Amino acid sequence: MPLEYKGITISWLGHDSFRIKFQGKIIYIDPYNLKKSYEPADVICVSHNHFDHLSYDDLKKLVVDKTVLVGAQECKDGFDKFKKNKKIYLLPGQEIEVEGIKIKAVPAYNINKFRSPGVVFHPKSDNKIGFVLNIGGVTIYHAGDTDNIPEVKGLKPDIALLPVSGTYVMTKEEAVQAVKDIMPKIAIPMHYGTIVGTEQDAIYFKNNAPKEIEVHILQPE
Repeated sequence: MPLEYKGITISWLGHDSFRIKFQGKIIYIDPYNLKKSYEPADVICVSHNHFDHLSYDDLKKLVVDKTVLVGAQECKDGFDKFKKNKKIYLLPGQEIEVEGIKIKAVPAYNINKFRSPGVVFHPKSDNKIGFVLNIGGVTIYHAGDTDNIPEVKGLKPDIALLPVSGTYVMTKEEAVQAVKDIMPKIAIPMHYGTIVGTEQDAIYFKNNAPKEIEVHILQPE
């Protein structure tokens, strides 16, 4: 079941992918490995250019002429395939408004997840991003692929979508600390069940998060 909150419907589509509906607008974040047909997008946000976030095969299932593509600077090559569409590229800290939705880019990078000695999977210098969306006065933080980094402490969104699997992103234990630092009203675990991580990571996260934070483990739609 999706999460319903103050007129907003949030559906998890697996991995880091979400669909958000509000007053007839449809926003997707990091669509990847889509299992069925979904409604065309008004806005699509893409956190970075790795194949499981910037997926042309999945984007083309959702993009129509009206769709606005919003992504990290490194998404340019992937977005350029959509010749007719408006495209917006953000650096960490930049904020825009699209279709009445305020979108702020926040940093997303690794501190201690290495592909080789001294080389992290998601370097800070790449300017990969997460997003804080303000939709109808409700703030939703999608962390992207990140560790628990200092820049997100005290964000206090209404809803936080946080990775929990480890390997490329924060571990379930680190996600518990992150949710304590961020202090949303609601948290939804993500980044498991497709490439790395299992639902057990999500369950651990739910069982160890502060009790005043509602944790919803969504099933992929």
